[in-house]
Amino acid sequence: MPWKDGTGPPWLQGKFKGCGYRLTVPRQAILDVLNSTTEHLSAEDTYLKVHKVHPAIGLTTVYRTLELLVQTGMVFKFDFGDGRARYELSEGPKGIGHHHHLVCTGCGRIIDYTDFIDEEVELLKRTEKGLSKKYNFKITNHMIQFHGLCEKCQ
Repeated sequence: MPWKDGTGPPWLQGKFKGCGYRLTVPRQAILDVLNSTTEHLSAEDTYLKVHKVHPAIGLTTVYRTLELLVQTGMVFKFDFGDGRARYELSEGPKGIGHHHHLVCTGCGRIIDYTDFIDEEVELLKRTEKGLSKKYNFKITNHMIQFHGLCEKCQ
C-alpha cells in the first residue's frame, strides 16, 4: 500500500500480510513518520510527530507498533549509548540502503555512513564468510557502529 501521497516502499503491504498483520492507521502513521526523516527517532520522538496528525494514537500504541515493526524486520532498533532506543526503516528513508553509523560521544550526533569503498565491502564480505564458516552460522545482516568524536567535538 503506498503512502498517502502515492510514494513509499511497495513492499509494505506484502510484508504485513506475509507476517499475518494488517496495515492499520497507527502502523501506517508511524511508518509515514519514519519514512519522512533521516533522523534516528526514539519512540517518544515518533509519538510527538504522529500525535500532531493523529492525536488519538497514544504513546503505548507507538511503543507496541515499533516493537512489532522491529520483529517483522521492517524497522531497525538501535542503541547508540544515550539510554534511548532509536528506530529507522530497514529499507531506509527515501531509498537509503544498507549503512553503518558514526556516533559522536561528545554531542550525540549520528552520521549515516554509506559511501563504502571497495576495500571495505571486500573486508566485510570476507569477515561474514569467515564467521559463517567458523560458527556454522548463516549471516543475513549486520549493524556496525563506530563511536568517537565528530569534527566539531574534536
